[in-house]
Amino acid sequence: MNKELETKENRAVDTSTKYVSTHGRDLAYRSFGQGVPLVLCLRFRGVMDSWDPAFLDALAQYFNVIIFDYSGLGLSGGVASYNRESMANDALELIDALGFDQVVLGGWSLGGVAAQIVTARHPERVSHAILIGSVPPGPQPHPAEEIFLPTAIKPEYSLEDEYILFFEPASEHSRTAANASHKRIAQRTQEDRSPPIPMDTLIRILQDSQDPEAIFPDPDGSYAKAMADTLTPILAICGDHDVVFPVENWYRLNRKWKSLNIVTLPQSGHGPQHQEPEFCADIIASFVKHVAAPDLR
Repeated sequence: MNKELETKENRAVDTSTKYVSTHGRDLAYRSFGQGVPLVLCLRFRGVMDSWDPAFLDALAQYFNVIIFDYSGLGLSGGVASYNRESMANDALELIDALGFDQVVLGGWSLGGVAAQIVTARHPERVSHAILIGSVPPGPQPHPAEEIFLPTAIKPEYSLEDEYILFFEPASEHSRTAANASHKRIAQRTQEDRSPPIPMDTLIRILQDSQDPEAIFPDPDGSYAKAMADTLTPILAICGDHDVVFPVENWYRLNRKWKSLNIVTLPQSGHGPQHQEPEFCADIIASFVKHVAAPDLR
């Protein structure tokens, strides 16, 4: 491989899409960077090209970063679903198909739910769990703000909608960061750009999924117990004003979850990694480097 192609293959906007066939469908993924594998699970309505390439490129300085589309969404084949266990299975089956025994597993928003399910069920497969703008299992004392749902289900997001959903519209700094992130996300021009989720598909899978009020269903409390007791290091990165999953739901778990670390970014919302991409990547890299489960130290 020549140096120019090798350089491009390590930039998120240029990395080609690859596919693995597993359990009767093809999962689309992209891989770039070198080092410990870091697999990232997507948010609600997210596809591979929903990630800010500045965040991915910053991570790729430390990790072999793998992003992917869930079954039936974006460029992946199969049946689309927002069933939380199905999302987790997609991540685990991709990890298996790529031949990784253990990974750093991250997730944004609902992707953080998928990452927690894999961590709870298969702790030996996850060295560190990175939860960005996500939510713990079970009932949430601090619910989403009323503005979230009607904005989140619009057929297309305007820049103002992105301010509300992912940033802090009251902050000029955050709005400026949102504008820059929006432009970076639009940079990918390859033919294999992952397409947005069609509204009819979105409506169907929402109707087929769990009660939308149950963000992380945990009727018997088993996920909450597993995550509270796990020694797998957990890092929650949150904005101080997340209209989707308020950070206060994490604060209440201080001293209850044995391995929970919480980082809160000021004047930021549901997508702190898009507002401060290099800072968040550096935090994740330092966390993985310096924080380990007791049996790994």
